[in-house]
Amino acid sequence: MKLLSVTIPCYNSAEYMHNAIESALVGGEDIEILIVNDGSTDTTLQIANEYSKNYPGIVRTINKKNGGHGSAVNAGIANASGLYFKVLDSDDWFDKDSLLDVLAFLRNVVTDSISLDMLICNYVYEKPSVNKHKVISYRSAIPKNKYITWNDIKHFRMSQNLIMHSIIYKTKLLRECKLKLPEHTFYVDNIYAYKPLPYVKSLYYMDINLYRYYIGRSDQSVNETVMTERIDQQIKVTKIMIDCINPMHIKNKKLRNYMIKYLAMMMIVSSALLVNEGSDKNLKKRKDLWQYLKDNNKAVYKNITRRKLGYPMQFSSRSGRKIIVWGYNFFNRIYGFN
Repeated sequence: MKLLSVTIPCYNSAEYMHNAIESALVGGEDIEILIVNDGSTDTTLQIANEYSKNYPGIVRTINKKNGGHGSAVNAGIANASGLYFKVLDSDDWFDKDSLLDVLAFLRNVVTDSISLDMLICNYVYEKPSVNKHKVISYRSAIPKNKYITWNDIKHFRMSQNLIMHSIIYKTKLLRECKLKLPEHTFYVDNIYAYKPLPYVKSLYYMDINLYRYYIGRSDQSVNETVMTERIDQQIKVTKIMIDCINPMHIKNKKLRNYMIKYLAMMMIVSSALLVNEGSDKNLKKRKDLWQYLKDNNKAVYKNITRRKLGYPMQFSSRSGRKIIVWGYNFFNRIYGFN
């Protein structure tokens, strides 16, 4: 059995997918690379097939109709044979030395028959256009180099949410929690980093910068203009997260608080984008989103609206909306969307 399955969702990725694939190939026979061609119209499929031909037993091509990023991740989960599972977007890449460290660690986990549900590593925002990179580490939030449970975690800053780029799940766990991401929808990585968490009983944090997250393409899903254009998909994902788990039913207090905080971040980002655009149509969408949360989980609604940034996000006056725009810019600086 392979130690790690790496799924690389590709849609018209011919220009940059080589870098992602080559960075994963460093793992050699311990790794399985699943290149998921999601209905591309360029030479993505040909490139994927060439890698499959040149690296049999390591690279596999999955060719499917276009269904979006979530659909490609679903295909990876369904076809993965590795003990652990990682998503690598086609415009991102792994730090090669860090990948070898991860595989050496997972080899010890298997050899020693250790139960481990989730491995966490740092990720790095890479913005070549301004020669800038920013490391997101979890040193202050998670004890490093220790097998832990949720009881051992500390305080997560707003910039330290666990995201797809920082997480390696046990493959079996993703199947047990019946994770299925919606098709033709952006921002589904938030569901991926949220829904499986109650199934995670054992964690480990390696303080290494494994994942390199490219920021800066004009068509990128986290570009401000693109996010505003796709705000209905952001709202859709937020509602799915509201519906898929009731954090109030989670017994572990630290995990419960973390998941409420994550949901609060989703509500705040959606609200800020809607108010920043400013049309009556989008202001109504913001009101409807908060009403949806209130109608479906009043306890979580009350918890979020008591938070420092949660309450102002419902302000309707002109001065109140200015506060929300300020909050949006604050988040923009934290998360480096643009």
